[in-house]
Amino acid sequence: MRKTLLVSVLISIMVGCSSQNSVETNDFSMTYTFLVGAYTEDAGQGINQLEFTPADSSLKTTVVFPGIKNPSFVIANSKADMVFSVEEINSVSGGNIESFNRNLQTGMLSKADELPSFGDDPCYLSLSPDDKMLAVANYSGGNLSVYLVDDNAKLTHLQTLQHEGSSINSARQEKAHVHSTVFSPDGKFLLSADLGTDEIYCYSVDQSLDSPLKLNSTYKVRQGDGPRHIIFSKDGAEFYLVQELTANLEIFSFENGKIVSKQRVSLLPEGYIGAVGAAEVRLSPDEKQIYVSNRGDANTISVIAKNSNDIFEIIQQLPTGGKNPRNFSLTGDGKYLLITHQDSNDVIAFERNLETGKLKQTRMKVEMHKPVYLFTLPD
Repeated sequence: MRKTLLVSVLISIMVGCSSQNSVETNDFSMTYTFLVGAYTEDAGQGINQLEFTPADSSLKTTVVFPGIKNPSFVIANSKADMVFSVEEINSVSGGNIESFNRNLQTGMLSKADELPSFGDDPCYLSLSPDDKMLAVANYSGGNLSVYLVDDNAKLTHLQTLQHEGSSINSARQEKAHVHSTVFSPDGKFLLSADLGTDEIYCYSVDQSLDSPLKLNSTYKVRQGDGPRHIIFSKDGAEFYLVQELTANLEIFSFENGKIVSKQRVSLLPEGYIGAVGAAEVRLSPDEKQIYVSNRGDANTISVIAKNSNDIFEIIQQLPTGGKNPRNFSLTGDGKYLLITHQDSNDVIAFERNLETGKLKQTRMKVEMHKPVYLFTLPD
């Protein structure tokens, strides 16, 4: 009887271990999918889909819609069956917004609509939480536009709002330069970071109106900061702003449209000399770490977390492995972080420690022409 019981226990342990290993293997062998925005030089280039399979050390890109010029910012709706892209046309005045229907099996895109962005050099897109409104930032135009999105990815232009002003950096802040348009998680507000005027514009959102945006307030950051990109916490109580020109991360509280600065974290090591260009900010899926890239001569990514005193600090800073890390994105499970390099023409994968949030560069990378944006598609 005892021998029989012992054998049963051993078999149970072996089966349990086998099942656990099987789960880990399945997780490891999964393929993560991203949309890639890039700058283009010929008709064969365009919007790319990147497939990343860690088990095979595989990073593979496929052009899912060729011919579009400079799709430098590409996003999808929550179902991933609609895709939206800017067409940043440098040679002529103005730019376009293009929408697509996406085949969920193949990833290929079919064009649904195209409208002007009503400003020069569109550089940022976001969807409202219900996927019914699209906002675009026009960098050189110094304005933002919003559109209604229907169930077939057709667009209706609703409103364009112009910013005015300048700041102390004569080379970069001679006029308004709208760099991002970000909806709050509850959809009641839209924040716009203006690099040129050193301001955050807070608009209230009422989708029942023909002109849904109304200026609620503005917030002046420090002169010369050059606010660039914003990301909200999931509950909308905080947001994190990357200051491009001074390479700082600034943490704000946000309540009913009221913006209050809580802390600034420099991305520069003491005594740093050289050009900077802080670019992207992302939150880990568990919201325990913030990640920020810095270009210029730095080419680094910083990992930021709260210490025991509830103060944000850099816990890791490491080279990104390429030149001009303009953008990066995390996988949905938080196990990996992929970085695009505009000037070294590649995408490089990093492993992320799920406990500490720290990163380790892998040997996995793929070459492609001037990748500048990554959007993580749902698993």
